[in-house]
Amino acid sequence: MPVGHEGIVAPTYSFEAAVNVTPTVLTFGHGTADQSHLTALLEAAKVGLVVDVRRFPGSRRQPHVATDELARWLPDRGIRYRWEPRLGGRRRLAPTQAGSDPWWRVEAFRAYAAHTRTEEFQAAIVELMQEVPADSEERVAVMCSESLWWRCHRRLVADVLVLLHRVAVAHLGHDGSLTTHVPAAGARVTTDGLYYDR
Repeated sequence: MPVGHEGIVAPTYSFEAAVNVTPTVLTFGHGTADQSHLTALLEAAKVGLVVDVRRFPGSRRQPHVATDELARWLPDRGIRYRWEPRLGGRRRLAPTQAGSDPWWRVEAFRAYAAHTRTEEFQAAIVELMQEVPADSEERVAVMCSESLWWRCHRRLVADVLVLLHRVAVAHLGHDGSLTTHVPAAGARVTTDGLYYDR
């Protein structure tokens, strides 16, 4: 598998169950896209709700993606918005968790993997699932700042949705492309959640 930025491995494996399934949840990173570009992307992808999973939802360089600004202009375009800090990244490993999830080579991903097994995270996922429309073309989009999904904690959110909740997930690129989410090869499903130790 090719090694991406800062030693993060970009996945190249396949997941047969995800083929030919229409995704109901998208993930995307706003990156440096301006307001008009983001609006066009979300509208074209039929997004009805943006769930912001940034732990610290602000940007000096991109003021239009601060949480108060998103809450102002997204509804004007018919897109609901809410911030979900319980799904936010930038977690830390407790000393007792130092050896958990060894499949991840990057500590930030190991820390977030441990976070996905907490009651806080699981409650937030349940709420997110309740917002996924069962009989509508509208989609829910999970948003962070990182443009490349494999460098972002939202790839672990996607793993949980696909493997534990059987929700089809795709990653929305800045060019409008949709990449079907393929769960990490090291993920192992347990009654406590996902462990990355295979």
